[in-house]
Amino acid sequence: MSEGEIFHEKQRLELCAIHALNNVLQERVFTKETADDICKRLAPQCVVNPHRSMLGTGNYDVNVIMAALQSRGLAAVWWDKRRSLECLCANKVQGFILNVPSRVSLGMVSLPLRRRHWLAVRQVSGTYYNLDSKLKNPVCIGGEAELRTFLSEQLSQDLSEMLLVVQREVEEDGTWLTSDDRKK
Repeated sequence: MSEGEIFHEKQRLELCAIHALNNVLQERVFTKETADDICKRLAPQCVVNPHRSMLGTGNYDVNVIMAALQSRGLAAVWWDKRRSLECLCANKVQGFILNVPSRVSLGMVSLPLRRRHWLAVRQVSGTYYNLDSKLKNPVCIGGEAELRTFLSEQLSQDLSEMLLVVQREVEEDGTWLTSDDRKK
């Protein structure tokens, strides 16, 4: 599969969580409207919803991502950064959603501010790709060894986090970890 055939939504407003979900699923499943509906279900009594931006531009939190994945029969497993990536059973993971620090820009000017940004990584036709919505095109990471290096670099940043996107049964039986590590 060529990079032109890989589904890759580009950044719009503060909708990186939606783009990360769609990019990891490799199809347009979620929209601002479906994410807003999830927010309302998560906090039905709140005038100001704690799961998104007060301005209505997105900036959805992890609860929205987890609920969205659950609606598709998937689960989000939080990766403990203290664990070695060698423990990861990558062939059981459908994709990765990372939350990383991101610089704020105003046009061509980079401001001394940091925000949080959701991005997706996924294997397509045997090759892993960085499907960050801020990228012009998907960026080839390579095979499993290169994936581990990429994830290690991302997770070494302060405040970065990673969710493994897996089938529900993979979450339940813990097979996203190598067998030796499941016993610990």
